Amino acid sequence: MSAPPVRPNARSRRQREHRRPAATEPRLTAASLLQLMWLASPALPVGGFSYSEVLEAAVGAGLAAREDDVCRWLLDQLHLSLARGDLALVARAHGAWRRADAEAITTLNTWVAMTRESHELRQQTEQMGRSLVEWMKNRPLDARQADGLNALAALRPAPTWPVAFALAAFQARAPCRESLLCFAFGWAENMVQAALKSVPLGQSAGQRVLSTLAAEIPDAVETAIKLSDAERQVCTPMLAILSAQHETQYSRLFRS
Repeated sequence: MSAPPVRPNARSRRQREHRRPAATEPRLTAASLLQLMWLASPALPVGGFSYSEVLEAAVGAGLAAREDDVCRWLLDQLHLSLARGDLALVARAHGAWRRADAEAITTLNTWVAMTRESHELRQQTEQMGRSLVEWMKNRPLDARQADGLNALAALRPAPTWPVAFALAAFQARAPCRESLLCFAFGWAENMVQAALKSVPLGQSAGQRVLSTLAAEIPDAVETAIKLSDAERQVCTPMLAILSAQHETQYSRLFRS
């Protein structure tokens, strides 16, 4: 007698659903593309320019003293930290906002706050999250968008940057993949600007670093989209140690 077919359980189905954006996602329109460009812009008033995400401490420790060092440092951060952590979380949060899943949003926001490995990194994500809430309040919203913004503002202890960004991208009617590309490029541009000031690097060197990062971002985004909730992780000991040291660094330009 042949064995009965194996039926996937509910958990395995949910894991597969989490590994890719929903098929019902909207196509990227010109209006949505412009909104994503706005979200990635250094002119967005969320204070991203004031953070180096430990790059300044790495420069001070002699780990990112030249263009090649900075490039390697940021590539490692992109693939080992951003892709496995914040990018994967933005993908999950984008889907949760689309489903209006308040419980999932709360869980994801708590995960961000609890996995920041130093006080200043947690301050960064919370300050930028709150600032994005204030920016979104000044935009015209329909009733559903207003409900989403109210839910974001109510998160405790504060809305975090990846969760807030996911809502802004969703309300711009942008697909998940393009939202992650925007999030990653905004991060890369900010890091390069931090390198220009702290290494310091010249403009041409900064553009070469940004070009290298931009070429790697699509692969990082694909990795992030495929990660399940159980595979998402934050484990960057060197970043954590340098961030803790940066908190008491004698002279610094950046808040992280």
